[in-house]
Amino acid sequence: MERTMPQASASPDAPRRNGLSLVDVVAQSVGFMGPVFSVSILLPLLVGMNAAGRGAGSAAPLAVLIATVGMLALGWIVSAYARRVKTAGSLYNYVTLGLGQRAGAAAGLMYYAGVLLLGAAIGPLVGGYLHDTLAAEFHVQPLPVWGWQLLILVGVVALVYVGVEFSVRSQLVLSLISVGVLLIFFIYVIVKVGGGNSATAFSPDTAQDGWSGILFAVLYGVLLFTGFEAAANLAEEAKDPQRHIPKAVTFSVLAAAVFFLIGTYAQVAGFHFDLNVMAKASGAPLNALAGGSPGGYGSTSWGRLVELVVFLDMIAVYVGISVSATRGVLTMARDGWLPRPLATVSIRRGSPTGGTVLVGMAYLAVIGISHLFPRLLELPGAPSYLATYSWFSTFGIFCLAAIYLMMALGAPRGLRDHPRRWLVWLCAAVGVMLTAGALFGSVYKVPSPTVYATYFALGWFVAATVIAVFVGRRRARDEPTRAMRERPSASECRG
Repeated sequence: MERTMPQASASPDAPRRNGLSLVDVVAQSVGFMGPVFSVSILLPLLVGMNAAGRGAGSAAPLAVLIATVGMLALGWIVSAYARRVKTAGSLYNYVTLGLGQRAGAAAGLMYYAGVLLLGAAIGPLVGGYLHDTLAAEFHVQPLPVWGWQLLILVGVVALVYVGVEFSVRSQLVLSLISVGVLLIFFIYVIVKVGGGNSATAFSPDTAQDGWSGILFAVLYGVLLFTGFEAAANLAEEAKDPQRHIPKAVTFSVLAAAVFFLIGTYAQVAGFHFDLNVMAKASGAPLNALAGGSPGGYGSTSWGRLVELVVFLDMIAVYVGISVSATRGVLTMARDGWLPRPLATVSIRRGSPTGGTVLVGMAYLAVIGISHLFPRLLELPGAPSYLATYSWFSTFGIFCLAAIYLMMALGAPRGLRDHPRRWLVWLCAAVGVMLTAGALFGSVYKVPSPTVYATYFALGWFVAATVIAVFVGRRRARDEPTRAMRERPSASECRG
């Protein structure tokens, strides 16, 4: 018999059950991942233009293929848990089942801090990107960088508060437009390359460091899929969570993998499998291919269209992360690991009020830090919004990878009654190797000051563990009193 976590749908502080469809929950995972945003910025890291100077070279598509296998293993674990857990806590609940209540609480505090700061990192970036794109392409600056950042923040918070249906469908529209445009462009590039296309993109012989370079690039390949599990955060609001969430997670990984493979191959082929040519365009490889510059495959109009769809996908990511963060804060506050006021839910909208306020305040604080204290997060040669994104996204991605690792470690125990035990162990082993490698890659030869973000993430995990132990002990002391208080009196029983 399958075990299930206690359900919270009947609680007055549960989000309103809106009957989200399979398409809606798929949109949440895809929106969080941001396929267009990811594929537009991670190619240089995959090929080897990173702090360690190692990568897959022109065999980057092979690294993405291997990363896909690993993420499918993690996706299978998430799907197996989602069939029995119907609360909005997502990976927090899964780690709790596998490693125990306090480990799960520490994991939840780390996971949702990572999600929160990953979302906070997007805000400065998307505002700065819009400002600089308008200035470069049209020579207009209607608002300063901070003005765009605040305007977009207000819009995102409003979307999240209005209701989950509107939020996820907004993500769906933005993602479909951006993915559709880029998919057409990638296919066009592959057709234009013609006889220059080669299967060497999937051969380890073309990697600059052979298999070691490919496996190192796999660590960056994992980053492409960050947030694949986000559909599970909507378990309490889905129409049929035990069927729709597993399907959404698996479909999101597979659909994103196809897009990433085509996108990575098209870019590598577009640069004629030449690392030197790629290096010259490492700042914005996609823009170099789509623009009207020599060696490109598009025009000024195509370049501007690509810039637009990247911006739209950033907005989708911003909304998707925010939706996940509000649901996670709600669940952890409802379970007693965060202050109780954060568990409040709007009676009219059914959206997490406390979580939305916290998200808005955190995002606003990060925007403020990036402008009021620019030297605090300074990176040589980078504008303040890009430096802010680099710092906080590094923190967030490390936190997410760490929780993937904890989920994989606990899967054999948490899913010990699963009928296919061999598959649980196989997926757990693959997941542990993949995420442990990704965590190693986040510190190996990463220069300061960027590596300090990882150190802060490690420090936060220690703090989260201490909080979980302290609060856990307090809850254990209060449990008998709470049980006595909630027990009906003799007169009530007689009545």
